[in-house]
Amino acid sequence: MSLALAATACGGGSSTDGGGSNDSPKTLTYWASNQGASIEVDKKVLQPELDKFEKQTGIKVKLEVVPWSDLLNRILTATTSGQGPDVLNIGNTWSASLQATGALLPWDDANFAKIGGKDRFVASALGSTGAQGKDPAAVPLYSMAYALYYNKAIFADAGISRPPATWAELVADGKKIQAKGKQVLGAEGANVSENIHHTFVFAKQHGADFFTADGKPDFTSEGAVAAVKQYVDLMAKDKVIPQGNAEYAQNQSVSDFAKGRTAMLLWQSASSNLKSQGMSEDRYGIAPVPVQSGVPGTGARTNSMVAGINLAVFKNTDNLDGATKFVKFMTGDEEQKILNTAYSTIPPVATAQSDTAFNSPSNAVLKDTLAKSAAALPQVADESQFETTVGTAVKELFADAAAGRPVTTASVKARLAKAQQQMPTK
Repeated sequence: MSLALAATACGGGSSTDGGGSNDSPKTLTYWASNQGASIEVDKKVLQPELDKFEKQTGIKVKLEVVPWSDLLNRILTATTSGQGPDVLNIGNTWSASLQATGALLPWDDANFAKIGGKDRFVASALGSTGAQGKDPAAVPLYSMAYALYYNKAIFADAGISRPPATWAELVADGKKIQAKGKQVLGAEGANVSENIHHTFVFAKQHGADFFTADGKPDFTSEGAVAAVKQYVDLMAKDKVIPQGNAEYAQNQSVSDFAKGRTAMLLWQSASSNLKSQGMSEDRYGIAPVPVQSGVPGTGARTNSMVAGINLAVFKNTDNLDGATKFVKFMTGDEEQKILNTAYSTIPPVATAQSDTAFNSPSNAVLKDTLAKSAAALPQVADESQFETTVGTAVKELFADAAAGRPVTTASVKARLAKAQQQMPTK
């Protein structure tokens, strides 16, 4: 995967450089990411909206919901072959990496004008649409932030009156929860993207970044090493993440929380997923992700990455006008309310975000986090390789912790050094 992206990024574009056409004005293909509890749930959410678009425009949209485990690889293959969909969802952290392939339609002022203007979108969402100083490679579709979900009954049984605000408080609460026979904190130790999201936040809290100001990998700085060690130590040292979670990669931690096995969960916009698994909203609370000390904010008090999904158009689409119309439809106020309600996400469109439908207590935490204490992952061309190499290093460290092998500062630094060596050179 990394080699495929490196080839296209270093090669200065792909076979899609010639631009799109309108040779097939009555059809579109759309790759949607798996946002719901299952692919079937996504189809039930999206198909009525696509039917609505067809009725309005006469353009039929062929939908494919692509699992996250396959999505980036599918996109990379499409960028090299030129045989991709017309419109697709991308994780917003991949924006700069995919932008570097030259395969995606740039959203310059003229293209933004066709969908109502760039100023319709909130600043935090626009910050994860591509490299700084370049036209965005995609348009924000869903915004998300991490929060701490906690089981009210388990907390009450353990005599805990409020959610932890710092990591030290979380570890201390964990001892009380374990004394009552419950697991403390769920995690997805084998999910490389989840690993990156959390270690990025810990790095911010340690005053570190994984890249230098000019975009070069910097994985072994003191702060980066301390960040990864603190996250893995939640299992290795503090024992609040169960050892079995080292093998989790498919939302099993969400299921454990929904079933009352685990007291806490760090997740992005989890409400609809929990509801689909039978957990009603009155059974859990939502609080900001803990910080080292104090309260969430910028810099060392960052407590989430700017999570979200962007909507992109392949430059070689054979229905350029239709693809633009589809992006306008999906980012219109009405659809933003429908889709973000279905997925318990936050609209990146300012007017939709201010709608009363998104004023629930849970959304208040997420919106406040996005506005005040979330930071965008590095918008650099090598970001997706960073997710792969460092995310895998963290996965291996969790495997060490689960097997009882020591996780030391030296072992963490060695894994990160190996990850940095695997990054592409130009």
